[in-house]
Amino acid sequence: MEKIGLIAGNRKFPILFAQAAKKKNCSIVAIAVKGDTSPKLKKFADKIYWIGINEFHRLGEIFKSEGVSKIVMAGQINPSRLFSKDIENDEELKKLLSGIKDKKADTIFSAIAEKLEKRGFELLSSTLFLEGLLPQKGTLTKRKPNFSEWEDIYFGLGLAKAVAHLDIGQTIATKSQAIVAVEALEGTDRLIRRAGKIARRGIVVVKVSRPNQDMRFDIPVVGLTTIKNLIRAKAACLVIEAEKTLFIDREASIQLADKKGISIVAA
Repeated sequence: MEKIGLIAGNRKFPILFAQAAKKKNCSIVAIAVKGDTSPKLKKFADKIYWIGINEFHRLGEIFKSEGVSKIVMAGQINPSRLFSKDIENDEELKKLLSGIKDKKADTIFSAIAEKLEKRGFELLSSTLFLEGLLPQKGTLTKRKPNFSEWEDIYFGLGLAKAVAHLDIGQTIATKSQAIVAVEALEGTDRLIRRAGKIARRGIVVVKVSRPNQDMRFDIPVVGLTTIKNLIRAKAACLVIEAEKTLFIDREASIQLADKKGISIVAA
């Protein structure tokens, strides 16, 4: 039985990974972050350790003590934690953050990955065992985008890739070939709500991976919560990058989108 360490962030992604890993006869040792990780993860991990953001230094020692050499990072940590006073109380994390050139997501995750690898751990793809949740190209809903929406899709894809290349965010909202909103630290759900207030209805939301996306961390994820926010924003269309975006609760999400007339496209 292979033992895999799981650094678990928020929402359902870590739970889905743990469930899939168990089906592959893997033993899961999870490190859960207080205030971010769902307590439901406990049902699916063989062992779980709860740590505060100020206990980053414990990651390596926990995995070493459990005989773990392979690690998966799944789920995000609330970006606002960057400004938390707790960081000041963990010398290792404080040193790591002060030693990098900037605080962009890719820079931070790359630094964490490098630190773990230096300690002898192998960081695996976060989509391990979950390849079936990566949609292929095509329209996923019954309703296909109309001509105007396709114009916004093509307009938005290039811009979203440019924003992702700069590591500002991975999502933008457009309407009538105008940029309505660009994602930053607030995340996709808040971007959708903000864009809905600005444009009132009919936005096209485009979510992409970074160029040369490192599949070991911070890959794009959408799911039922995303669709519910699109409905509140009276959005017209959601576009995700094919084979690079995890689509959680896909069947229920598509059914709800169909019911509300929202088009979902994997491009």
